[in-house]
Amino acid sequence: MTDCAGDASDCVSHCERCIEACLREGPSRADCVQACRDCIDACETADRFARRGSPLAGTARQLCVEACLACADACERHDDEDCRRCAEACRACVESCRTAA
Repeated sequence: MTDCAGDASDCVSHCERCIEACLREGPSRADCVQACRDCIDACETADRFARRGSPLAGTARQLCVEACLACADACERHDDEDCRRCAEACRACVESCRTAA
């Protein structure tokens, strides 16, 4: 069984590291930084809604999926380890959150 909340938490960690790396690269990485920030917010929201059993948890999960897809796409445009790992974490989160009950 997949764990949307766990994968979302892992995704947040990778996004935070990716932001740090991209900020060191300069303004050319603004797209990636924004996508990671959106992803962090969406993943944290989905996690909180799921943990408290909110009736909006499914909606929050869908937002998380959309943000993770956008983040993975942004990260995959950059050729470095932090972006690669972030994209992988985002894609794992997408898969688990799509199949979450």
